[in-house]
Amino acid sequence: MPTDIEIARAATLIPISEVAKKANVPDEALIPYGKYKAKIDRAALPAAAAPGKLILVTAINPTPAGEGKTTTSVGLHDGLRRIGKNSMLCLREPSLGPCFGMKGGGAGGGKSQVMPMDEINLHFTGDFHAITSAHNLLAAMIDNSIYWGNPNDIDVRRVTWKRVLDMNDRALRQIVGPLGGVTNGFPRESGFDITVASEIMAILCLASDIEDLQKRMGDIIIGYRRDRSPVYCRDVKADSAMAVLMKDAIQPNLVQTLENNPAFLHGGPFANIAHGCNSVLATKTALGMADYVVTEAGFGADLGAEKFMDVKCRIAGLKPDAVVLVATVRALKMNGGVAKGDLGDPNVDAVRAGAVNLERHIENVKKFGITPTIAINHFYLDTDEEIAVIQEKAKEYGAQAVVCKHWAEGGAGAEELAQIVSAKADAGAPDFAPLYPDEMPLADKIETVCKEIYRASEVNMSTAVRKQLKQWEDMGYDKFPVCMAKTQYSFSTDPTKLGAPEGHEVTIREVRLSAGAGFVVAIAGDIMTMPGLPKVPSAEGIYIDENGDIEGLF
Repeated sequence: MPTDIEIARAATLIPISEVAKKANVPDEALIPYGKYKAKIDRAALPAAAAPGKLILVTAINPTPAGEGKTTTSVGLHDGLRRIGKNSMLCLREPSLGPCFGMKGGGAGGGKSQVMPMDEINLHFTGDFHAITSAHNLLAAMIDNSIYWGNPNDIDVRRVTWKRVLDMNDRALRQIVGPLGGVTNGFPRESGFDITVASEIMAILCLASDIEDLQKRMGDIIIGYRRDRSPVYCRDVKADSAMAVLMKDAIQPNLVQTLENNPAFLHGGPFANIAHGCNSVLATKTALGMADYVVTEAGFGADLGAEKFMDVKCRIAGLKPDAVVLVATVRALKMNGGVAKGDLGDPNVDAVRAGAVNLERHIENVKKFGITPTIAINHFYLDTDEEIAVIQEKAKEYGAQAVVCKHWAEGGAGAEELAQIVSAKADAGAPDFAPLYPDEMPLADKIETVCKEIYRASEVNMSTAVRKQLKQWEDMGYDKFPVCMAKTQYSFSTDPTKLGAPEGHEVTIREVRLSAGAGFVVAIAGDIMTMPGLPKVPSAEGIYIDENGDIEGLF
C-alpha cells in the first residue's frame, strides 16, 4: 500500500491559474506564489453571489490511532465536486512546530490531500513568518518604549505581551531579559508562546479586512500601569507598522487537492490553545464563490467545534448548515482500552466500549441545535461487525453513520457522504444557537463549557482568577466569548482519561484577555501555550534524499 508521500509524488498537479479558473477567480485577483500556490486579492474578485451552505467537519477526541479530520474534509470536498456540486474547501495552514515534533504534516492523507504537500507543511506563503514578525515587532516596541523614558508609564512587572516562535521549544516558556546592563534595557520576566497561540494569529483569522485587522491589533492590551489601567498596542504606536507586515498575509491562499479541486488554506490557530478555525476572510470569500463550503475545526468537537460555534460563528455572524463528525474503528478501540499495537485485531467489544466517546460528541453537537452526520473513516482492517456497532450507536442518538473510503479512493470514496451532507446542508440548521448568551458573566461562560461540554462536576477558579475576570467585565469586555485552552486527548484535563469521563474537576489556572481578537482565554490543567519536543522528535527523521526530495515530513 503506497504511503501518503508516495501518493502525493505520483500526483499530476495543474497550474494554479487553472485551479483558479475552476473556482471562478479572475486573473486579476490571482497573485501566484510559484506554480502551484497563490494568494487571492479579494478586492479584485467579482461581487459575491448569495452565500453558499457552510459544512463543518469535526471529530472525536484524537488518539495515536488517527481520526483523519483533514483527510475527510478533503475527501468530502472532492466527493461534492464529483457529484456535480460547486464546493470549496477551507482549511488551516500547518504549523512548523508539530511537523518537527510528534504530529507530522497536516495536509490530509492517502488520496485526499491538498498540494503541494511539502511546501504547505514548511514555509508555504510566509503567513506564519509575517505573524511572528508582527507579534515580535510589538514586543520590541514595548521594550523600546520602556527604554526611552517609558512615556506610557508601563509597569515593567505587568507587561503581558510575550514573544512568539513557530517552533516547539520548552526552554523558552519562561525567560528573563533583557540582561547585560543599562544599554540593553530593564530586566524583567517574560516568555515565548508558539506562533499559533499568538493573538495576532487569532486576529488574522477573525478580521474582516485590513482596516479591521489594524484596529484589532491596536486594541491589544500589552500590559498595565501601576494604577492597573491598561496600555494598548496603539499607545506604543506599533499597530500601523504591524499592519504593513500583515498586508499580504491577510489574503487567502489558494491550492489544490489531488483531484485538482480548489482549496483555501489560511490561518492556523491550534484548537487546544487557541480558537482552532481557519480565517473568517477565507470562509466568507468561499461562501461567496461556491454553493457548499467545507471547513474543519481543530482536534475533537469538544474543542474545535465548540469554538467554531461559540467564538468564530458568534464574532463573524456565521452559522453551520451541517456538521460532519469523523470517527474511526481504530480510535474507538483505543478509547475502549485497546493498546496501539493491538488495534489491527478485530474487537467488537472494544469498539462498543469506546463508542461512548462518539456518543458524547454527538450529544454535545446537538446542544448547538444540529445533529451531526458520522463519517466512519475506513481503514482496511476494519470489519463489518465493528462498523455495524458504530452505525448502531449513531442511530441510537438520531445520527446517520456513513462508511467513507476517501483515503484509498479519493472523492469517489466519499460520494455517499457528499450526497447525504449536501442534502442536510440544503435543509439548513434553523435551530442553531451558541452554547451561552453574550450577557452571561465570563466566569459562568467558562463553567458552562466545562460542565455542558466536558461534563465536569466542579470548576475551580482561584479568587485571583475570578477577580481578574470581574475587572475585565468592568472594562467593557463582559460580552466576550471564552476560548478554552485544554488537552485535546480527553474531555477532562487529564490526557490519559479516554472514553467519556464525567464528574471530574477542571481547574482554571490562568486567564488571558485577547482584547483585539475579541475573546478571553481560560487555561485549564497543565496545557502549555508553548509545546515541547518529544523524546524522539520527528525532526530526527526529516532529510533530503539523493533525488533532492524531502523525506520524513509525513
